[in-house]
Amino acid sequence: MRRLFSALLSLLCLLSWLPAAHAQQSNLQADDGVLVLGRVSDDPKAHYDQLKPLLDYVIPRMASVGIRSGRILMARDPQQMASYLRRGRVDWINETAGNAAILEQRGVAHAFLITEREGAVRYHTVFFVRRDSPIQTLKDLAGHSIAFQNPYSTSAYFLPAAQLLSDGLALELLLSPMDKPASDRVGYVFARTELNITTWVHKRLVDVGVLSNLDWINPTRMPPTFAQDFRVIGRTPDVPRALMLTRTGLAPNVQARLQEVLMEAARDPDAGEALRRFMKTAHFVPITDTDKQVLQQLGRDVRRVNTEVE
Repeated sequence: MRRLFSALLSLLCLLSWLPAAHAQQSNLQADDGVLVLGRVSDDPKAHYDQLKPLLDYVIPRMASVGIRSGRILMARDPQQMASYLRRGRVDWINETAGNAAILEQRGVAHAFLITEREGAVRYHTVFFVRRDSPIQTLKDLAGHSIAFQNPYSTSAYFLPAAQLLSDGLALELLLSPMDKPASDRVGYVFARTELNITTWVHKRLVDVGVLSNLDWINPTRMPPTFAQDFRVIGRTPDVPRALMLTRTGLAPNVQARLQEVLMEAARDPDAGEALRRFMKTAHFVPITDTDKQVLQQLGRDVRRVNTEVE
């Protein structure tokens, strides 16, 4: 009787498991053919409006590789996006060079196209001071303060911080723009926006500011009345402006077709509005071997900044 009771109990457990297993399998099948576009965002609504037209353009052109629909998934920071990519919840993203290098280092994604933004495929950082500043070169920055933008910015944090470390300078976080660093260190603060950076330098709250060369000539970020009082004291090497990445493990035929669709978009009149709304993108270009080397070096620089600065 005990053996019979045990057998009946096992049968009941099996029968209760089968519907759940069938539902799980149905969900997996329902997810097949869905391509998910991701974005790290602090303003999901605005960024959704940027991404949706491009997604709507791409998805119908992916039918030949089994893609039938698309979704958008936002992450609050690069760490959450890395988790989404690792778990297969996001298939492709557009990122700055610094964050792209981080994701490649973690093995969760790889870059396959460069995105042109604001008329540029590559860009760099410029360091600037007031014209009456005693600072002449980056070597003079010890004992002075610098304004970065935020901890995720390529041109206004990773690139300039790595450049200063390469020049043998040590950095320390200041409590505020009013705080002063040790005489043998460069003090830094995060200003949050490009306009804040230029304003803080102009008002002498900090000694040095950093901007991309594109922001340097953008009057909404560098007011002309400020620019006439500034001079450039240094710059970083060029890096790709932005990159398209796919998650590790995405089917090769899906990535190949996605690359084909995106590269053809610049020649397709139907893609004009989608590209314009996608951060004013003009076209996508293949990554060269030089670009790959630059990203590898940037990855090492980002790791050094994370280790020695943060």
